[in-house]
Parts: sequence; C-alpha cells; structure tokens
Amino acid sequence: MEIKAKLNYLRIAPRKVRLVANMIRGKKAQAALSLLDFVVKRPGLPIMKLLSSAIANAHNNFHIEPENLFISKITVDEGPMHKRWMPRARGVAGPIHKKTSHITLILEEVGGKIPSSPILRKAKQELKAESVGTNKEEKTEKIIVKENPKFKSIDRNEKLRTKPTTGIKKMFRRKVIG
Repeated sequence: MEIKAKLNYLRIAPRKVRLVANMIRGKKAQAALSLLDFVVKRPGLPIMKLLSSAIANAHNNFHIEPENLFISKITVDEGPMHKRWMPRARGVAGPIHKKTSHITLILEEVGGKIPSSPILRKAKQELKAESVGTNKEEKTEKIIVKENPKFKSIDRNEKLRTKPTTGIKKMFRRKVIG
C-alpha cells in the first residue's frame, strides 16, 4: 500500500532540497527520521516534518506500524519562481529569481509490491530479513572472480628491474648516463 505526502511551495531551491532527499531515498522510515535529525542543511527540517506526517498518516489511517515502512519514492520538483529586482550600476535592474520546491514522498509497506529500482529492492529485502528474523550472514553468496587472460597483473618491482632489450638509446637526453 502506498502512502503519499506532499509539501508544496517550499521556499528553498529544488537543487538544494534534492541533496537531502537523495540521502534518505530507499531507507527505512525510522532510520531516515533519525538521519534527518542530524542533517545540518536547511531542507532537513521540512523533509523531516513531511516524513513524520506521512508516518502518522500511515499509522492512523491504515494501521501500519512505522517499523514496516520504507521510502519507496521521493521527488523534488520545481515550483513557481518569485521574481524580484536588485538595482545595479548605471540605473540597470538585475533580476533575482527566488525558487520554490514541491516535494512528493511515497512510503510503502514491506509486504507490498516489489520496487523497480535495484537500490529499493535491496532495502526492501533487508527489511524483510529483519522482520522475519533471519540473519544476513546466512544469505551470503560466494562470488567467483575469474582473471582475464588479456590483462596480466604486473608486479611494479618486476617492471622496474627489467631493462629494455632494444639497443637504441634516446637521442636527446639532457643528462649523460655513466
């Protein structure tokens, strides 16, 4: 089940808000709240309020526990721009664009549909593993790395010890080799 929360007309530029939004994308809701509590950037507080509002909506309206929620999607779109003017030299007015943002936050329950993004899929699998009680160590897989015969790894010391086999010396050396 999807729980949506929107924040419109936030008076912070979308580029600055996306920095904070990218930090919490795909995380558990409770972990994202604790992460946002320590964010120094200005968009941290409005995003934290939006996330706590979405968690409260999920708990009150749909009776979903906050531990079972994760952030499946968070988008930051550009809102309307406030246009102001600043006086400049020789009677010219310079434009000032004060940008606004629209933030859309979508929470999903752990048992919902499988997300399309691989990062979100991994986060959802971790949530399932924690809720069921299985250890992540049990699910480790062995990864076999095959060495490519085209690219041999050469030891640096071995490369320095070998001398060139050609008899031709460089013609324009500045220092004489004795």
